[in-house]
Amino acid sequence: MVRGKIQMRRIENATSRQVTFSKRRNGLLKKAYELSVLCDAEVALIIFSQKGKLYEFSSSNMQKTIDKYRGCVKEDQRSDQDIEKYVQELKLEAINMANTIEFLEASQRKLLGQDLGSSSLRELPQIDSQLERSLKRNVRARRTQLFK
Repeated sequence: MVRGKIQMRRIENATSRQVTFSKRRNGLLKKAYELSVLCDAEVALIIFSQKGKLYEFSSSNMQKTIDKYRGCVKEDQRSDQDIEKYVQELKLEAINMANTIEFLEASQRKLLGQDLGSSSLRELPQIDSQLERSLKRNVRARRTQLFK
């Protein structure tokens, strides 16, 4: 005898629905028990009927299993929060690096004699002395290289 395929939709007849609920509930409870025994798994199953009646199965203490579940869920939420925090830190670091790069590029342009119009009176002597030191270093290095 072959079973027919059942469409997954609500059973309209209340008596048929109750019979199906009872049979499937018992089958589900049996499977939960088998899983806990055969695989040494910690299983907790909670079923509420349409009228609000509670059916439950637990391979160990139900409250301990629920607490363990809540702990795992909190860990997942924490790791999501940690990832968000890390992403925010990386964004801030990227912004800081972009600002540093912009500053260094502006300094380089000033040392090359470009964009000096935006320099203040205090910056110009600093740029001048920095250029002189750099030129002296380069001249000395080249002179030493030629003597060798």
